[in-house]
Formats: sequence, structure tokens, C-alpha cells
Amino acid sequence: MMSVKQFIPCIYLKNSAAVTGFNDDTLISADPEKLSSMYFENGADSIIVFDLSADDESHDAAIDIIKLICDSVPIPVIGAGNIKRTEDVKKLIYAGCRAVALNYSKQSNIDLSKEVSQRFGKDKIMCCIDKASEVTDNTSTIDEFISDIILLNEHSIKDIYGIKDHSFIVMLPDVSLDKIIEMFKKDEISGMTGSAINANYAEFENIKSLCLENGIEVKVFEPQIKWSELKLNSDNMIPVIVQDHKTDEVLMLAYMNEEAYLKTLKTMKMTYFSRSRNELWIKGETSGHYQYLKDLKADCDKDTLLARVHQIGAACHTGSYSCFFNEIVNSDEGSSNPLKVFESVMAVILDRKEHPKEGSYTNYLFDKGIDKILKKVGEEATEIVIAAKNPNANEIKYEISDFLYHMMVLMAEKNITWEDITQELDKR
Repeated sequence: MMSVKQFIPCIYLKNSAAVTGFNDDTLISADPEKLSSMYFENGADSIIVFDLSADDESHDAAIDIIKLICDSVPIPVIGAGNIKRTEDVKKLIYAGCRAVALNYSKQSNIDLSKEVSQRFGKDKIMCCIDKASEVTDNTSTIDEFISDIILLNEHSIKDIYGIKDHSFIVMLPDVSLDKIIEMFKKDEISGMTGSAINANYAEFENIKSLCLENGIEVKVFEPQIKWSELKLNSDNMIPVIVQDHKTDEVLMLAYMNEEAYLKTLKTMKMTYFSRSRNELWIKGETSGHYQYLKDLKADCDKDTLLARVHQIGAACHTGSYSCFFNEIVNSDEGSSNPLKVFESVMAVILDRKEHPKEGSYTNYLFDKGIDKILKKVGEEATEIVIAAKNPNANEIKYEISDFLYHMMVLMAEKNITWEDITQELDKR
């Protein structure tokens, strides 16, 4: 059972928008990705997304939106709804969901538990129930294959009290704050979701403080190094070196005051203090080129911070990816970063696609279309197989290089980036 109680807003996803509930199509937000970011920035511990799509086409569109949500918030996202087969579970996990919840009101989903749990791991499989009997009737299956349970029916909450060895995330309608505190004192309740939590998302910080005052353990923001422990400059600020978390490229240098430091740690969006404008600024608020914090460290003297970030777009106001592009001396001509080589080649391919050049083989492939590109990818893959049977290692090196080039042309044709690929590999 979870000892730390969780606040888990939910998004009811229908026709690419967030609506009020399972049976209420009232629009809450036309931008579910932005809504999920609001929940996260106000202290949500995770988010449940219920896919309410009615057909396969809408279901695939919903998966795309769930992927955007998973990419936009660094907290667990739980996917639920419209699960009929293993493939649906796989799509949600590959979209970035930390876990997938099966509907235990459907026998087909109960039957699916063993297969998906063994394939993806018990920690990634949850279940949604409508009444307590769905737990007691399936105890052995839940014990072996299910990590957590979501109770959808608020009228069944009293029925779960006393069920041993299980804790529940309960869905609540609008209730008073006192009721939330009272229910969180129950050992059987590990988290809350539903309209009561959605409606109070802006008050998560205050509600969590009340929980702590009442002896209820909740997840709260607490930096390992307090602002008072840092050594500040004469302006009572601290310099921050910002680095790309994937390539380790240094992107920029900025400064934080205490407010910027605390806001960065709370929202996970890099926030600085502008000395020229004498005001707080969130990187990317104007340009959309946000920096999402991955980790933050202080140096040995605690007078400089190193922030490793996920950079959206360019870090520099000039449009350059990094602010450090004015070369003074370079004695390292012979080395190259493999990821930067891939990005460099992809940049050339994308430039050819956007600005065709006469005589370019890349443009020849784009002009011939997807069938020609696929034919070349297939041919080059076969050449790798043939080369692998040859004792000369150089040959396979050449064929793999040819294959990777044609694969990147295919990626460009289908608007897939190296970041998309590396993120997908990282999830696996």
C-alpha cells in the first residue's frame, strides 16, 4: 500500500478535447496538453487520462494527444479507457504512459491482465473498478498482475473499507475540504481523483499543507539545498549554467534570485531574473522555447548552479541553438559527437526538403515520393544483411551508413525527428 497520499486530476478526452466527465460532454479545455501542464504546475502527483473515443480513428487521435500530454509533464500519466486488446496497452505505454488501467467491469479486460502484466510488468498495469465485488471476485488475479486500483464509483467507497492488502485511488464528486482530509486518513485510500480534485487543482499546495498539519503524508516540494545555503553574488543572485541534458552542450548563462529558484523547482520550467529588465522571466514564455528542468546541481562552493534541461527550440535570442557560437580557438578538429552528426545530416536533409536543390539526390528521392524512399530503405537493409556475411568489416560499415541516410530521408518525409526516436527508445 502507498503511505504517501496522491492528488491525481483526471482528463476526460473526447473529440481531441477535455470534457467534464464520462457522461457530460461540456467542454473544459480545447487544449488537453495545456490543461495537463496546469495540473502539474500546481502540484498534481500524477494524471489519469480517460480515452472516451467512439471509434478506431478517434482512438488513434486520442493516443496522439496522450503522447503530447506525456511529453509535456514530468509526472506519471495513467492511460485508461477504450482498451480492448494487448495492442491498445502497448500503444499507451509507448505513448509514454507510466501505467495503463484496465476496466474490470469488462471480463475481457480481466482476462487480459495476465498477458499484459507479464509482457509489460505488473507495475505498469492498474485496474478500474465500479464496485468492491470486482476486487473480492478477482483477488488472485489482482494480487498477481495488478499494481494499483482506481475506484470509479463514489457510492462504493464505504464498501472498500476493510479490504485487506489493497489500497485505492478513489474518484470523488465535488466534496468539502474537510471530507477530503477525513477520507485521506483511511488506510485504504492512497489517492484521489475526479471532479473534486480537478476543481481544486489551484489549491493543491494549500490542501497538501493542511494534510501535513493533520498527520497525512503527502508529496510536497522540498529542495535538497535551500536558498539560504547558497553563496550569492553582490546582487544577491546566483549564476546558472544551462546544459542540454541529451548532448551536454552548454546552452546559456543566466541568473536566479530566490523567487526564480523556487519557481523553477516548483514548475520545472527554467525561470530566471533579468538584471537588465529588473524582473522575473520564464524562459520561452514569449518565444515558446521553454526549458524543462531535468536536474539541478550546485558546485563545490555552492556559488554556481548547473541546470540540465530539455530545450524546446533555440536557447539563444539570435535563433542559435546555443548562445555559445562565437568561436575563439578550436584545437579539437578530429572529434565529433555522434548525436550531433545525426542531427547535422538530418538538418541538411530537411533543408533540401524545404529548399530543393537541382541535382540533389535527396531531392530526387523526395520528388519520387514515399514508394521510392521505401524501396531504397528496403534495398539498403538487404545490403546490410549481405555485407554481414562478408568478412570485411568495412563493407557493413558502408552499408549501414547508406541505410541510415535513406532512413533519415524517410523520417523527414514522415516528419519524425531523432528526438522522437531517442525518446521512444528511452521509454523501452
